[in-house]
Amino acid sequence: MNIQQNFLKIQEELKNKNLSSHIIVVTKTFDYSFIKPILELGHKIFGENKVQEAKKKWDPIKLEYSNVELHLIGSLQTNKAKDAVKLFNYIHSVDSKKLVDALKDAEEKTVINRKYFIQLNTGKESQKSGVTSDELENLYSYAKDKIRIVGLMCIPPVNEAPDQHFKILRDSAKKINLSELSMGMSSDYLTAASLGSTYIRVGSKIFGNRN
Repeated sequence: MNIQQNFLKIQEELKNKNLSSHIIVVTKTFDYSFIKPILELGHKIFGENKVQEAKKKWDPIKLEYSNVELHLIGSLQTNKAKDAVKLFNYIHSVDSKKLVDALKDAEEKTVINRKYFIQLNTGKESQKSGVTSDELENLYSYAKDKIRIVGLMCIPPVNEAPDQHFKILRDSAKKINLSELSMGMSSDYLTAASLGSTYIRVGSKIFGNRN
């Protein structure tokens, strides 16, 4: 399996359909030997799910590739907020006022400002993070003067057509005047991109299945 070819194929698909989504290469569970071929292509946008795994992996990589842009796409606990702010350029999983406060506090302590997405639980799934559509405006109003909210993120239910959830996210973002959308993964990134996703999150389509 050629990692570079897999990545370039995704780029080509987007280009052929005149779609302009940024590709977040999701590297959770994959080590440097998998990541290096993508770095060698000059790509700089990568995603991780866990703060501790990302810190261990990316601190040494960033010494060599200082222009890497890291995105936290997994859920974040408040006690990890400071480490997350130090490491990640973007955090996609803001879902509570408590987390907003922790991130604001972390930014003040580290004197670093980051960009954030509010996670919308479009399928209202109890096992998933994110706010419901009914809670969104309230959280956004609370957060917008404390941290820099740039967009919305969702992970659709696995057993439902993703396009209806992508439309909910797009319409919700439009309603509160946010321009960035983090939606679409290996199985549905073209659908997401065609519905306005500005960031697609692709891992297994590039690296193969995780162990």
